[in-house]
Amino acid sequence: MAEKHQHDAPPSPYLEKRRTAAETEALEERVRRLENLLTEKGIVSKKTLDRVVSIYENDLGPLNGAKVVARAWVDEAYRQRLLADATKAIKELGFGGLQGEHMVVVENTATVHNIVACTLCSCYPWPVLGLPPTWYKNPPYRSRIAIDPRGVLVEFGLELDDSIEVRVWDSSAEIRYLVLPERPQGTEGFSEEELTALVTRDSMIGVARINSPS
Repeated sequence: MAEKHQHDAPPSPYLEKRRTAAETEALEERVRRLENLLTEKGIVSKKTLDRVVSIYENDLGPLNGAKVVARAWVDEAYRQRLLADATKAIKELGFGGLQGEHMVVVENTATVHNIVACTLCSCYPWPVLGLPPTWYKNPPYRSRIAIDPRGVLVEFGLELDDSIEVRVWDSSAEIRYLVLPERPQGTEGFSEEELTALVTRDSMIGVARINSPS
């Protein structure tokens, strides 16, 4: 089936002011200078800074999203609320705030696979996924995912059957997306905590599936 590139979401009613590209660039340059100053004076090592970034990128942030996914898997009423109003449902679990003011959750099924990107910059749902991975921000991913999503997925190790429709959702300053992965087979007796441990950051972006524990 033909791929679809979704980028026509309505503007967020919560965001009236947004940082311009020039303001963002100036802020990033300020952060780089501060980081260099800290490392040059020996206050903190580059290795430590990289470790902190890694924790927020791979552990703390994605754990929030994993809890949302696991709750949706075990609680059908919550799943329906999540798909109807993701911002409100995510807030039920205590997650929300900056970069998560207007969330939309898209659900993977046996016939549809969703992928999230930001083709213009690197908009990303920080409250549920933490810091964006480097590859998410890089031009090759941002440009190619909209043109050749299946090819990009293969490079991530995920090859989908031609019968599965691929949808690419374009995050922006107005709206952020989160993928609700399919629950893997063989987890019928798993607790919510055990299910949470199975969910990966990449599966919530859509560049990976969650393997069956068996």
